[in-house]
Amino acid sequence: MAENRGAAAAPDMILRNARITTLDRGNPAPEAVAIKDGFFSEVGDLASIMASAGPQTQVIDLGGRRLVPGLFDNHLHVIRGGLNFNMELRWDGVRSLADAMAMLKRQVAITPPPQWVRIVGGFTEHQFVEKRLPTLDEINAAAPETPVFILHLYDRALLNAAALRAAGYDKDTPNPPGGEIQRGPDGTPTGLLLAKPNATILYATLARGPKLPFDYQLNSTRHFLRDLNRLGVTSAIDAGGGNQNFPDDYDVIRKLADDGELTVRIAYNLFTQKPRQEKEDFLRWTSENKYQQGDDYFRLNGAGEMLVYSAADFEDFRVERPDMPASMEDDLEQVARVLVQNRWPWRLHATYDQTISRALDVFEKVDAEMPIGDLHWIFDHAETVSEKSLERIARLGGGVAVQHRMAYQGEYFVERYGARAAEATPPVARMLEMGVRVSAGTDATRVASYNPWVALSWLATGRTVGGMRITPEHNTLDRETALRMLTEKVTWFANMEGQKGQIVVGQMADLAVLDRDLFAIPGDEIQDITSDLTIVGGRIVHGAGDFAKLSPPLPPAMPDWSPVNHFGGYQQRAMQKGATQFLAQSRCCDSACNVHGNGHAQAWASSVPADNAFWGALGCSCWAF
Repeated sequence: MAENRGAAAAPDMILRNARITTLDRGNPAPEAVAIKDGFFSEVGDLASIMASAGPQTQVIDLGGRRLVPGLFDNHLHVIRGGLNFNMELRWDGVRSLADAMAMLKRQVAITPPPQWVRIVGGFTEHQFVEKRLPTLDEINAAAPETPVFILHLYDRALLNAAALRAAGYDKDTPNPPGGEIQRGPDGTPTGLLLAKPNATILYATLARGPKLPFDYQLNSTRHFLRDLNRLGVTSAIDAGGGNQNFPDDYDVIRKLADDGELTVRIAYNLFTQKPRQEKEDFLRWTSENKYQQGDDYFRLNGAGEMLVYSAADFEDFRVERPDMPASMEDDLEQVARVLVQNRWPWRLHATYDQTISRALDVFEKVDAEMPIGDLHWIFDHAETVSEKSLERIARLGGGVAVQHRMAYQGEYFVERYGARAAEATPPVARMLEMGVRVSAGTDATRVASYNPWVALSWLATGRTVGGMRITPEHNTLDRETALRMLTEKVTWFANMEGQKGQIVVGQMADLAVLDRDLFAIPGDEIQDITSDLTIVGGRIVHGAGDFAKLSPPLPPAMPDWSPVNHFGGYQQRAMQKGATQFLAQSRCCDSACNVHGNGHAQAWASSVPADNAFWGALGCSCWAF
């Protein structure tokens, strides 16, 4: 039994001198934690736990830091994000458009043809002090020759002239269904692509750019997982994604799993890729794959978030709510029956209550013939779900997975629907009061950032990343409840209750040691939390500060010009003290290098030569592989 692990042998690791939050109401604040064979083996009295130590036990003094269960994101496009992470310049967390454009200019200088500079979501214009996006003229001035693609949420993309040429867009390119290529008076594309409301034009354009080869994608995924570990993430449910085909686009993550190199546990859902062929997709997948196949690090979690294209109500609050076509119910029923017959859970993307209500009509019809109450099925997002729909979801045994999209789009929602409507969008506090199964995540990496502390901050403070208060205090959550939303409450959504999400004997030893105390800092600082030490399955996967020497080595990002080598991933506010100082402190080397002598800000401010090889660029030797 898992509960007896480590009883007869010394633990592998002991963590002491910490403020421990177990989320176990029977043992909320123990003195120490012991780990054996990847599981918590003892949680309690320091003297008792230290007495069990052996000569090989690693004892780590945490210096009074806050220790919490590892965070579990209920909806993260982690597989797709990993394949592309090394090619993306992340504006996640950047607070000044001036700093963002300075980053863009430096990246343009070292990106060789035929590569693009890609800024693929994770930010909103409201996070900038300037409260605006760059103009097309500003982007073209920063990058006259290098293609630049900037995705803003799922409402628009900005392309410079070089990117329009690379994508093949000209006067004769037609608008796709649900999208618009903005044009000048003579019909020439300006560089602005709009989702109206279908985001297909945005990620279809992105897919026209070069891709990384397999070995580079492996490296890219490792870097993305490490940045998630830096933020305390130890588990995620992957919700598939557009242009992410199963099984081909899963080869990279599968190899990392097979090689024991996953540092985030992933439960993955299968997302249909073929409009009007969705039933065929799920018939094939359910016949060739078994629900929950895999292990604790990589396992199949069911279907979705896209089940049928006719039910996809894209979440662009800058345009009117789309009405789903009349075929939605028939299409959805066909797929639901396949899934229920094979006892597969599902998750369904649904932003608006109108879509949720119609989907519930289908699920209730199927449930009358084949009960679905034990299938751990859910609605994703549910920003405007009504209390009536929540009652129906609860009766059918379903759940709701919310994400912090309103932290990035709250201003647009208020502009269209009013501040009163935004007060319970989504109605998280009411869901908890009603006993509806609910948990939280990010929906990263495009429509929002992958930083889970932004989600926790939004739940606890009711504010957007731009600072607007959209949720009144009576609809916000206390910090412990918000933490539970990103830990123990997610386990039901992966059918793993009691296996992780708390610091309890017998559960998986996944935890984060925070750089500041979640329960003591001002609310505005919650979003700035990182992890000083992250452990997954009893294995240290990230260390910083006093624990940096414990962090496992990670090779530089490939290719050498990758934005990850120069800027890292999520941008912490503490690093942003003006563009030049910010660049000097961004992730590069900590000691003098052969090229720059640690004068990186000055070096990046000058023109960096780049040759025409596919990967090559002259740069700093401190990130040479």
